[in-house]
Amino acid sequence: MFFDQTIPPFIKILKNLSAILDKADAHATSRKFDVSILLNDRLAPDMFNLIRQVQIACDTAKLGAARLAGKTGPVNDDGEKTLSDLKERIKQTVAYLETFAPGDFAGAEERHITQPRWEGKYLLGEDYLLQHAIPNIYFHVSAAYAILRHNGVEVGKKDYLGELPFKH
Repeated sequence: MFFDQTIPPFIKILKNLSAILDKADAHATSRKFDVSILLNDRLAPDMFNLIRQVQIACDTAKLGAARLAGKTGPVNDDGEKTLSDLKERIKQTVAYLETFAPGDFAGAEERHITQPRWEGKYLLGEDYLLQHAIPNIYFHVSAAYAILRHNGVEVGKKDYLGELPFKH
């Protein structure tokens, strides 16, 4: 259950995010402006910019999987400033996620999961997955999508959802 609800969908949404960033680059190039304008934009003054949205989406994926598997995930310095930097972070996160196997999640449902900002509180693995990790990654990818869409990047629902496993 935990592998199937984390690794494949997290990889898919991060690859979709990377493709959306490619569209942002193409948009900036065609309109002849520096793509960093998009990377530093936000929808509201108290909201994180696009760079931070991508960083948090990656952190949610890799640290979420690591915590559920009882591992220590890799830490990034959050120094990304360019589109290439962000795409590389996504690529590294996907590569890390691809190292997991279903057996890594044995006992995840009962694992006590915490993080520093929870001030000593914890969630059990299943609650962490369903109440935090899954909603959090989609929140930040949606925010990144919305920032780009708001700025005229031609992205749509198909870009966000990616390929669907249709049956014939």
